[in-house]
Amino acid sequence: MMRLIPRSLFGQTLFVLLAGLIASHLVGSWIYSADRGQIVRAVGGLVIAQRITNLTRLVRDAPSEWRARIVMASSEETFNLALSAEPPRAALTDEDAPAAEALKQLLIERLSLDGAAEPLVSASQPRGMMFGMAQRMMDRNPMMHGLGGLGPFAGFRELQVAIPLQDGQWLTFATVLPESGAAFSLRFLVSMGIMAVITILVAIWVVRRVTAPLTALSKAARRLGEDLNAPPMPEVGTVETRQAARAFNAMQSRVRGMIDDRTKMLAAISHDFRTPLTLLRLRAENVEDPVEREKMLSTIADLDSMVAATLEFASGSARQAPRRPTDLTALVTSITDDLADGGLPVSMDAAQPVIYACDPATLKRALTNLIDNAVKYGGSATVAIHETPRGIEITIDDTGPGIPEEELTHVFEPLYRIESSRSRETGGIGLGLAIALSIIRAHAGRVILSNRPEGGLRALVAFPRSKPCQ
Repeated sequence: MMRLIPRSLFGQTLFVLLAGLIASHLVGSWIYSADRGQIVRAVGGLVIAQRITNLTRLVRDAPSEWRARIVMASSEETFNLALSAEPPRAALTDEDAPAAEALKQLLIERLSLDGAAEPLVSASQPRGMMFGMAQRMMDRNPMMHGLGGLGPFAGFRELQVAIPLQDGQWLTFATVLPESGAAFSLRFLVSMGIMAVITILVAIWVVRRVTAPLTALSKAARRLGEDLNAPPMPEVGTVETRQAARAFNAMQSRVRGMIDDRTKMLAAISHDFRTPLTLLRLRAENVEDPVEREKMLSTIADLDSMVAATLEFASGSARQAPRRPTDLTALVTSITDDLADGGLPVSMDAAQPVIYACDPATLKRALTNLIDNAVKYGGSATVAIHETPRGIEITIDDTGPGIPEEELTHVFEPLYRIESSRSRETGGIGLGLAIALSIIRAHAGRVILSNRPEGGLRALVAFPRSKPCQ
């Protein structure tokens, strides 16, 4: 059942509106058809009562030798008249009593009959729950009670009336109330269908108009995660929509300001650090002991690399270079060729050109970090790129020992290293994967690390299929 209910706000709102519309239409149609049937029978009953009254007066006032001919001429298939010496015997149930009494009192009033010449009336109801419910509805309907007192009579189908004449004969009427016809006529169905279509179209337009700002806000939030310099949301729509857009734009401005302040601060720190580091490097050159001199220069180089890597990581999320369609296959091939030319065990599987809108310089740095990481800790790197129904995938496999499962979610954290010696040769600085992840996320991609069953680690870089140029 839950699968039939849409998950989106638009779908759920539209589903509730349509469900309510269908339910209300069904109930309204049932009430309409039942009410129409009752009205038709009530009006038909009133007409029949008037016809009985007129024919009774005509037979009663006509000479005795004319009565048989009048009765014969007035009889029809659905309205039968007969003259008899004895009144007909018809069973009358408790349910039929209200209708019979209503018609009886109406005939007494219109024919001016006295108590000794009361007519005999019997009526039978169509059985069933629906007719019983319709009868109760009709009893509560003031319009039906206004039809000559025939409110209860409207729920009955078959009638038999016997009226005594002055000479002791009985004039008997046997008839049926008219049917109301089909419950749902073609015209009724067409009108209901047109009304339903109009209502559905209006409901779709209203729901779409109400939920559109939420969709725009979701897209803006996703765009903000990829580009801090993305244009602000348009502040249009209802009061609530404009307030939400205004708050989102203010948040984006504050986040961009915080990133800019952090980048400027780190740039200043980097500049301040590099001045004393340069002085230390010059002084280290004057150290006579070559062993100590090399140690000092190595330490200074480590500090310089740490400052540069930290600045690159901090400023990577703030800089958004223009993106252009790029052949990722050619980009990855250039990286693997450069590393292979440097004597590293890096190879790439043959692949077709894959076009993607990106910043080639920053994306090349991210992929280089991942491939270099595979060579450094996995011994080798095998790179493959291919398109899938959902997007583009780049896999980087190594043949190393892999990473413990509990560490897979932590290796992308800044300054986090699995190797605990803190040696730059064995553990690095701990920012390479963090920088790669930041760049790939800025391109709407994701990175997934997993241990291969045959041994080694796999880094999967996935991008969506269609990425517009920015």
